[in-house]
Amino acid sequence: MSGAAGHHPGFIRTYIFSTDHKTIGIQFLFTSLVMLLVGGLLAMLIRWQLGWPGQPLPWMEKLAPDGMPGGVMVPEYYNMLFTMHGSIMIFFAIIPLLVGVFGNYLIPLKIGAADMAFPRLNMISYWLMPPAIATVCAGFFVQGGAAASGWTAYAPLSTTLGPGQVCWIVGVIILGTSSILGSVNYVTTVINLRAPGMSFFRLPLSIWALFITAIIVLLATPVLASALILLLMDSTAATHFFLPAGLIIDGVAQPHSGGQVLLWQHLFWFYSHPAVYIMILPAMGIASEILPVFARKPLFGYHSMVYAIAAIAVLGFLVWAHHMFTSGMNPTLGTSFMASTMVIAVPSAIKTFNWLGTLWRGSIRLTTPMLHALAFVSMFVIGGLTGLFLAASPVDLYVHDTYFIVGHLHYVLFGGSLFGIFAGVTFWFPKMFGRMLDELLGKIHFILTFIFFNAVMFPMFNLGIAGMPRRIYDYTGYAHLAHVGGLNRMMSVSAFCLGLAQLLFIVNFFWSLWRGRRAGNNPWEANTLEWATSSPPPHGNFVTTPTVYHGPYEYSRPGASQDWQPQHQPAPAAH
Repeated sequence: MSGAAGHHPGFIRTYIFSTDHKTIGIQFLFTSLVMLLVGGLLAMLIRWQLGWPGQPLPWMEKLAPDGMPGGVMVPEYYNMLFTMHGSIMIFFAIIPLLVGVFGNYLIPLKIGAADMAFPRLNMISYWLMPPAIATVCAGFFVQGGAAASGWTAYAPLSTTLGPGQVCWIVGVIILGTSSILGSVNYVTTVINLRAPGMSFFRLPLSIWALFITAIIVLLATPVLASALILLLMDSTAATHFFLPAGLIIDGVAQPHSGGQVLLWQHLFWFYSHPAVYIMILPAMGIASEILPVFARKPLFGYHSMVYAIAAIAVLGFLVWAHHMFTSGMNPTLGTSFMASTMVIAVPSAIKTFNWLGTLWRGSIRLTTPMLHALAFVSMFVIGGLTGLFLAASPVDLYVHDTYFIVGHLHYVLFGGSLFGIFAGVTFWFPKMFGRMLDELLGKIHFILTFIFFNAVMFPMFNLGIAGMPRRIYDYTGYAHLAHVGGLNRMMSVSAFCLGLAQLLFIVNFFWSLWRGRRAGNNPWEANTLEWATSSPPPHGNFVTTPTVYHGPYEYSRPGASQDWQPQHQPAPAAH
């Protein structure tokens, strides 16, 4: 397909209401990075409270609910903080960054297509995100404050918290609609718009990961949307889907009219455990792209990697109730979920060993993207291994709802997903904007992030084993936690340093956006299809439709009679 030479839409159509997949991907990028910053600032407030519980925060009085004594953070406000932190990070930062940004920007480029299958639908999928964000965050400005039931919104608590919780429910429904529309586009594009010769087993691993992730979204998100609609009705229309108290008509309790509290947990986790893989599979695909480039070796075990991604997707739908071992589940049923949870570790282990096989005896170049990809692998291993402990129901009964869970979650979603995001952004930044990020700033940002992330998150396992509950406002009244104050203060100081380290990423990003060194078409000497076009790519991506002649990671140059090989440009020198 032609690149549509001479295409000059106006400013609004080019940068705001664009149907070009690249512009939409960049819109997702900027919006999600802003929400990542907001979620991170909420985490700083959480760590302030946990580091120095009961200490006055002089500037907090203006932000807190009425009646806050002496500027001390009250439990209700703390509940809002951790609820909104988790919700923003998961729904408005990690998922949009991994799926919205890389799905939109990379899929057409990597399969040789000019755009998405449904460009206008793609535009709508982005423009549903700002109203979703506004609706959820509006809870801070309504009576009673923002949602405070945790990002899991367990019933019946979530039906009793007023308009802020209702805003949360409506906003997540809107965002879920955005995810479904985007995933319809991804699946259709990969199936129907692949370039000639691009068979399924010639797709790069990042596309396989995004394709299977989109299928997970299409299967799981409607379940969450349905559950949220029922929860909304319980909150606003006096229904009793999840409320155990029966309906009362004319002062008489109606028999058998009460709802099932655990039904919400089953519906929520049926979505939310696959959602963990929505947040990790694209990062796995990104690492699988970057490691071969900077190890200067082909990816080890390509076919087994594809099968492992598919196996993770299937098994991810069969393990949701391991989040419910303490809910009174029948031990026999719990054993089946324990076994399936342990089995899902096998395809993850296959991927890990294949990454190590890719690195083995490679000519490794420790660029900024490579460092983040290596951190992703190592941190994901820690997150996965701690997940095996939690898969065993006898262990989970002890550490459930403790900081062991918080540590495991953050090693998977920060140590995994966010390091994968940093790897992807630094790797494809030259393709997106035509300029190189500063390598020295990038490496300093990586080193500080890696050190302080582990200083914050690893002690959480110690806190969990010591019995410190999560979502706790003030632990100083618990005799068995008398010794954890110093550890919490160290974690909080490390968290502030971790937050400050992200300023280096922000400075590097925006400085390089305008003043960075110009990037060539293929600055990393990679050999997937997006590097065969200009940086940034033109409207329509390719001058002529590329043709693929060989297997994974060996593509032909558009318009050339011989197979495309990457130009051997010198690697970017460290500043």
